Amino acid sequence: MNIELIGEEIPLLEGIRTARAIRRLKPDPVPIALIRKVCEAGTFAPSGGNRQPWQFIAVTDRERRAYIASLYRETFTQYIQPAIEAAKAPDYPEAKRRNMKAAIYLAEHLHEAPVHLFVAGWTRRGAPQSQALFPAIQNVLLACRAVGLGASLTTAHRAHGEAIDRYLGLDPEKTPSIALIPIGWPKGRFGRPTRRSIDTCFFENVVPAQSKD
Repeated sequence: MNIELIGEEIPLLEGIRTARAIRRLKPDPVPIALIRKVCEAGTFAPSGGNRQPWQFIAVTDRERRAYIASLYRETFTQYIQPAIEAAKAPDYPEAKRRNMKAAIYLAEHLHEAPVHLFVAGWTRRGAPQSQALFPAIQNVLLACRAVGLGASLTTAHRAHGEAIDRYLGLDPEKTPSIALIPIGWPKGRFGRPTRRSIDTCFFENVVPAQSKD
């Protein structure tokens, strides 16, 4: 595998349009140099004053991933329960049902994902600089698509944020983690996610009057 060349040939717009969330991942190891490459893509995101507040922590150790996954499942089990109940209705949208099943699969198999990538950043005036970190996170997700890695964005770990941050060597007051990106070789395929037409959300000059019906 040529780390320097992999992913460089993917056209930008094709990558954007086909970078769907992939939550079913193989347990096979991923070269740390490849993770470093997708994180480097994250560093090209914009940030106010070019502060570049981000930090990327790639957790690959089996025992550490197992511990993180146990905390994640504890939170996720409570979070997903309303959706599980709603999905029992016969008219529950099938697309939502598929998304729910994929999220459940990720939670149940998170410990198997070979890389738990955490994105953290310095606070400013006591608040996380999410406005800078999320563009960096999106760059990482797009870079994963380019190099053939499956990835998805989750923030459910934040319910145990302080404990996990300290476990990662982060100061939860000064450099809290904002996102967890499980990364691995995908079991599924890349493809266009379902999206509503741009015609429903693109306007020129002014948004037309909205119906109250």
